[in-house]
Amino acid sequence: MRHRLVNDSLYLPPLMNSRLCSCLGLLAFGILTPGAARAEDGYRLWLRYDRIADEPQRAAYAAVLGQVVLATPTGTDSPTLAAARDELMTGLSGLLGIKPHITLDSSVVNAAFAEEGYNISLLARDNVNTVVITANRDIGVLYGAFALLRYVQTGRPINDFAVTEAPKIKRRLLNHWDNLTRTVERGYAGFSLWDWFALPDYRDPRYTDYARACASIGINGSVLTSVNANALVLTEPFLVKVAALADVFRPYGIRVYLTARFSAPVEIGGLSTADPLDPVVQAWWKAKVDEIYRYVPDFGGFLVKANSEGQPGPQDYHRTHADGANMLADALAPHGGIVMWRAFVYDQHVPDDRAKQAFNEFKPLDGMFRPNVFVQPKNGPLDFQPREPFHPLFGAMPRTPLALEVQITQEYLGSAVHLAFLAPMWKECLDSDTFAAGAGSTVARVIDGSVDRHADSAIAGVANTGTDRNWCGHPLAAANWYAFGRLAWDHSLSSGQIADEWTRMTFSNDPQVVQPITKMLLASREAVVNYMTPLGLHHIMATDHHYGPGPWVDNLRPDWNPVYYHRADAIGLGFDRSPAGSNAAGQYAPLVAKVYGDLALCPESLLLWFHHVPWDHQLKSGRTLWDELCLHYQAGVNEVRMWVEAWAALEGRIDQERFAHVQTLLRRQEREARWWRDACLLYFQTYSRRPLPAGVEPPEHTLDYYKGIHLRYVPGTPSEQ
Repeated sequence: MRHRLVNDSLYLPPLMNSRLCSCLGLLAFGILTPGAARAEDGYRLWLRYDRIADEPQRAAYAAVLGQVVLATPTGTDSPTLAAARDELMTGLSGLLGIKPHITLDSSVVNAAFAEEGYNISLLARDNVNTVVITANRDIGVLYGAFALLRYVQTGRPINDFAVTEAPKIKRRLLNHWDNLTRTVERGYAGFSLWDWFALPDYRDPRYTDYARACASIGINGSVLTSVNANALVLTEPFLVKVAALADVFRPYGIRVYLTARFSAPVEIGGLSTADPLDPVVQAWWKAKVDEIYRYVPDFGGFLVKANSEGQPGPQDYHRTHADGANMLADALAPHGGIVMWRAFVYDQHVPDDRAKQAFNEFKPLDGMFRPNVFVQPKNGPLDFQPREPFHPLFGAMPRTPLALEVQITQEYLGSAVHLAFLAPMWKECLDSDTFAAGAGSTVARVIDGSVDRHADSAIAGVANTGTDRNWCGHPLAAANWYAFGRLAWDHSLSSGQIADEWTRMTFSNDPQVVQPITKMLLASREAVVNYMTPLGLHHIMATDHHYGPGPWVDNLRPDWNPVYYHRADAIGLGFDRSPAGSNAAGQYAPLVAKVYGDLALCPESLLLWFHHVPWDHQLKSGRTLWDELCLHYQAGVNEVRMWVEAWAALEGRIDQERFAHVQTLLRRQEREARWWRDACLLYFQTYSRRPLPAGVEPPEHTLDYYKGIHLRYVPGTPSEQ
């Protein structure tokens, strides 16, 4: 294991450092005893390389993994191959107690692999068991090294180690909504990871650990700054700092991207206009992009939020989104950079349904964007709600590559307090059939380029990382970071497989640990939907911070008011998006539109998204809408209560520190699930005028009590930073 000096002091590799800190902490508390569960702070995430307890299994692995060959066409060393060697040495030493012999070779590369792909094979060389990791690029070898370690960590049979894999999506990015002040918009795990004031001189070792974690799940891009962009990041003092981060990330295959504030030519360039068709503005952006590439030769490109929620954009100059995106694309094209132009646009002065506005603006522009422009819609047409239908733009713009944007941070799902494993939500979107080019035209196949034969592809997740020691706030929230990376690499993976992997790598291979935790993870998103927004309800949270219920809010601009979305009245509940209403259902392909637009065919999980349903309407259960709504809210509460009991049974099987932290959060989640249930049902009951059905607990307080709750300084709230 190689050690290096940082600022004239000995720097231990992150995993050793974490182990040392853990051991010192245990010694301090006097609990470092044989067989005792070791206290942990979650810093190591899923890259925990602790000794495998099963001695026969450990011996079987050691017999095969004592010799590893890293094979590339050149066979020459590089920082990326050095990272692969270090990871294998650290991982196999920790897991198996061996010091593997790791060599480089080019003679065994005899097949063409997809870009970033790899092959792991088991060979007998000179009568010695050997594992060979082969790839056409060094980064493929690194991905293969992490995969090999994952197989060992999760206890897979040795024969499973023979595998060939490649990512299905080329650009797999984290979007950090981090401000230059180090606050994080919709961030619930502390401050930004990027210490801009200390950069470029001090490069926190945590940056390397971030890159390791990302590379271990195949993430290959990082947008460093918030979509509500600050133009200062494009100035020379900050580009030096960006370059320092890029240098740290590069060996791990991660390219940096930045958000571009559309008005930057005015704000930092001294121009009087940012009109994208003005030759002077075009020249300014070309020069700025050239400057960026001088600092970061492998710069990925720009993410842009324009003409949305007050952000400047091309429409300020009566130009189209295509005009604005193409101007930036032309500046980036000579360097191989891309533009990711967000489709999250809506205008309170437009009388049409807010959920329709992105489609209305972007669908007519299909085919007008440069080849290196991605239009980036969110997974649903509104705004990262606990449940939405898939965005109608997927499948509607065949001549434009689309990049899917999901939210890893839990803006609308209880921040870092509530457990909500989001892989099932993302799979729900990815597996949705758009029918754009016939059956099988899933969202996943639209964004990976296979439906419309686009050469490039992209997916982005709004990150949930911060300076909290465990990275993501809730000890179980890192499962969402992990799940995003795994699905970005292979969208055919199941939520169950991902949950099982993460649990084994993060906690234990003990079935009595794996089974209850994975069960909780897989049930959690649906439970949150049930106690927050069941049956297709949406956007009924409290103002601004989006934490807690607020279905009564009606004093904001119209398209921010919950009453705009649930439309509760004496007749019923829900937003009518059928052909008789706003006809948002009509933005989908005909087969999908028929299902969503028909009350009898619409999935009940989206019923109130697409229909205003009478309170006495009978659902498939035979119950009325009102009774079914109430029972869904109660079911969400009941589910969380079961987690509290299931987690309590894990005491002694996992480390006490994480056990106690999760236990505290689950108890709070159960209390807040009741808050959601009681507040929403009391409010909707003022319209339904119906009693709570049997099986639903009576509210603990009055509606006025819940209306009087006002939270202050909720983490991640932009207006309070």
